[in-house]
Amino acid sequence: MQVTETLNEGLKRKLEVTIPATDLKSRQDDKLKDLKAKANIKGFRPGKVPLGHLKKIYGQSIMSEVMQDAINKAVQTSLEERSEKAAAQPKVDMSEDQSEINKVFSGEADLRFDVAYEVLPTIELMDFKTIEIEKPVIPVTEEDVDKEVNRLFIERREYEEKKAGAKVAMGDKIGLSFVGKIDGEAFEGGSSDHAHLVVGAGQYIPGFEEQLVGMKKGDKGEVKVSFPSDYGSAELAGKEAVFEVEILHIDTPKDAKLDDDFAKTFGVDSVSALKDAVREQITASHDSMVRQRVKRLILDALDEGHRFDLPEQLIDNEFAGIWQRVMHELEQEKKTFEDEGTTEEEAREQYRAIAERRVRLGLVVAEVGNLNKIEISDEEHQQALIAEVRRFPGKEQEVYDYYRKNPEALAGLRAPIFENKVVDFVAELAKTTEKEMSRDELAKLIELLDEE
Repeated sequence: MQVTETLNEGLKRKLEVTIPATDLKSRQDDKLKDLKAKANIKGFRPGKVPLGHLKKIYGQSIMSEVMQDAINKAVQTSLEERSEKAAAQPKVDMSEDQSEINKVFSGEADLRFDVAYEVLPTIELMDFKTIEIEKPVIPVTEEDVDKEVNRLFIERREYEEKKAGAKVAMGDKIGLSFVGKIDGEAFEGGSSDHAHLVVGAGQYIPGFEEQLVGMKKGDKGEVKVSFPSDYGSAELAGKEAVFEVEILHIDTPKDAKLDDDFAKTFGVDSVSALKDAVREQITASHDSMVRQRVKRLILDALDEGHRFDLPEQLIDNEFAGIWQRVMHELEQEKKTFEDEGTTEEEAREQYRAIAERRVRLGLVVAEVGNLNKIEISDEEHQQALIAEVRRFPGKEQEVYDYYRKNPEALAGLRAPIFENKVVDFVAELAKTTEKEMSRDELAKLIELLDEE
């Protein structure tokens, strides 16, 4: 086999490979000999079929198999001898001239083809001790615990229908229909034929629930509100809206006490034990948010701290996946780029940058993990599978069987575990300071980062 490098620019490589016809013929003959021992052809005793006859029948199909095997082995051997790792599957180009192909099949010509690929870049890792992270700390106050316990109490309380002519009061559970409008036009997500809310529980935007107080069953009216400037939907944030509402029914809470008997409905012995459980739940929720924030800061630092050439093929593949999802979402929501306040060109540029970031971080995370021997244990992999299965209540066995029958999907569960372990490794080396903040403040920081 002869290999000649014809391109070496940045990460791009191209090789011209020649495999002598004699090598191909030798491999073909070996396969024909193996076939002779097994062939069962009418008119011949087992193992006695002449090679020439076998070649006449199976020669081309066997040569096709020989050529494919030879190409695969040549590509693998070439990369190993050059001490290179391809970033993606190398592209093999052969002559499309049928006469040339026929000569190779008949053993009259050598097999010549080109191999184009990109190599994985050399990555010089930054000093992780130079990374500075501000880790949020969210204290859990007794007020937080009491508020959540009271929410559970309201949620679990039993209600009874109010008498005819009774008015809505704070604490009542009501059914209502509404249509929200901005500048006279109904907006998406602002309507319901039959919604429920507990008046005063703060389930709706500020000012909405209070204006329902005093209305009676069957009453229709208007509720005027302003969406908060930091509202989750940028299209609604800061805007004034009018909701046309109708009260469908009014239920008032039955007499109940937040006592140990109530706590037992949650499987604990007392209100004190319920508060402890709620405190643990709130703490776990805060810890999850803190981890999300720290992980994002670590990944941002790794992205900013590393600059190297990226394989175009990896970027193209990543971008293609992102773009397919974007177009699917626009189609599902029947929206255009103009509706989203951008153009297709600007969107492509934005998502291309996201693809580049993902590829860069993927390569850096892999390098950190490999150099520091970060591995995923079978137990961690199994726990990830169990967690994934639990995400689909009622379909646990179906999901479990899917992963067991699809090794690639099962292996895919390792990626997020590996990334998290690399992030933890880097976080331990980074310089970390703590900053106390509220849950709402942290939620806004996470939201802002997600929007970038």
